[in-house]
Amino acid sequence: MKSVIFIAPPAAGKGSQSSKLEDLGYTHISAGDLLREEIANETTLGVAIKKIVAEGKLVNDDMVHELIKNKLLSIKKPFILDGYPRTIYQTHLLEQLFKEMNINDYEVIYLDITLEEALKRALGRLTCSCGASYNIYYDNMKPLKDGYCDKCGKELTKRADDNEESFSVRFKTFKENIQPIMEYYKNINKLHIVDAMLSSEEIADRIKEILI
Repeated sequence: MKSVIFIAPPAAGKGSQSSKLEDLGYTHISAGDLLREEIANETTLGVAIKKIVAEGKLVNDDMVHELIKNKLLSIKKPFILDGYPRTIYQTHLLEQLFKEMNINDYEVIYLDITLEEALKRALGRLTCSCGASYNIYYDNMKPLKDGYCDKCGKELTKRADDNEESFSVRFKTFKENIQPIMEYYKNINKLHIVDAMLSSEEIADRIKEILI
């Protein structure tokens, strides 16, 4: 199976599709997780990153690139790259790294979803501390008892940023910023667009067809 770079707007289902691939033996590489791990481990780089974050600044591209590089060097399995690249500069850095590491067996998958559907998914989303998730707008995803987890009985919570205004801004900002990256991967014949309005199973099947 080929490795994959996932590109997806908020609530497109990237997380659930990544989990399905992990079950097939993929290593999930999340830029955000790598940053948090580095901070938690209090490495030299982690201390520097923590200071930057504490000051409300963005971690620079070279630092993130270094983390991605170190992770790729430590694995042999096919990988899922999640949350990176986010800028065209990062895209060029990653492509150069792939050339240095002789990585060419990968595809870029964009999960395409409308703002209306993404809003429905985000605004109806409820989660539990045990890891279970629900959605009040889909009959097959509603909890049996309103507001409480089917698995453990704990009260369900809603993300603070899952409101229409903030979500719409995040969604539109993502769409604007991702266009140059999509164009780049399209030009090198790596880009695949998958309809995220399909069922989770249909999306997974389409992704497998691309990666086999």
